Amino acid sequence: MKIAVASGKGGTGKTFVATNLFNVLSRRGEAVTLTDCDAEAPDDLLFFRAEKVSETEVTHQVPVINKDACTWCGRCSRWCNYNAIFYVPAAKVIEVIENLCHGCGACTFACNSGAITEKPVLLGKVTKFMTDGGSKVVEARMKVNEMSPVRIIKEAIKESGEDGVVILDAPPGTSCPFIQTVDKADNVLLVTEPTPFGLSDLRQSVETLREMKKTPAVIINRSDIGDGSVAEYLAKENIPLLAEIKYDPAIARVYSEGKLVTDEIPALTSLFEDMADKIIEGYGTGSNQR
Repeated sequence: MKIAVASGKGGTGKTFVATNLFNVLSRRGEAVTLTDCDAEAPDDLLFFRAEKVSETEVTHQVPVINKDACTWCGRCSRWCNYNAIFYVPAAKVIEVIENLCHGCGACTFACNSGAITEKPVLLGKVTKFMTDGGSKVVEARMKVNEMSPVRIIKEAIKESGEDGVVILDAPPGTSCPFIQTVDKADNVLLVTEPTPFGLSDLRQSVETLREMKKTPAVIINRSDIGDGSVAEYLAKENIPLLAEIKYDPAIARVYSEGKLVTDEIPALTSLFEDMADKIIEGYGTGSNQR
């Protein structure tokens, strides 16, 4: 079972939910993997003592243009959907902007003069760790200044394997990195907050998931600090409300110390154990998908 924990915006508590859900399953002795797919700013490992097991470099092929062989026809530039080839024929200038290149190979196919070859360029790394509790953590980390983490996320999910429960800590938002993460998930948990911004971003996430034929379950974090509009929306749209977590300064204190509330606060340990049971039993799974 793959469980994606996602949110329409940052700061709602997505990593908080993913790490603590992983912790309760790990303590039970379940075969569970936590995969940090927020490749631009991965931070799941801050909450665990873990030893590196392996590291894989993620690359893609970027064009190299031989200007001596180039006929300056401009086909490669016109075929590039990402504007990654800077072309000024009058000045005999043609350059590859590597950070914009998506490695699709269109320019190589378009070139009729054989002036384009390819070279591998590092996008980031996928690292596998083993916690002191014997569970696996996979981290996707994008190289600074790269434009897209999608290939790294894809490799991280592949590295997670198919055994037991895999928890995918998704990037915030609803763009390509989010879609890549939730695409293969059996369950999607959306973490939101009861504020106008929270509701707006939740709507966007739900609409995106419906286009993908998925219906999520929702967790409302800091549920007692806003209004009831999120709960009303969920009821109207028939979206399962998996849990509500009330605001508590003790949670912020534990979290700021790099600790897990499921190790420190018994009431929240019970809440997350109940949440895990509901997910495994099929609450908000494919049977509810539209």
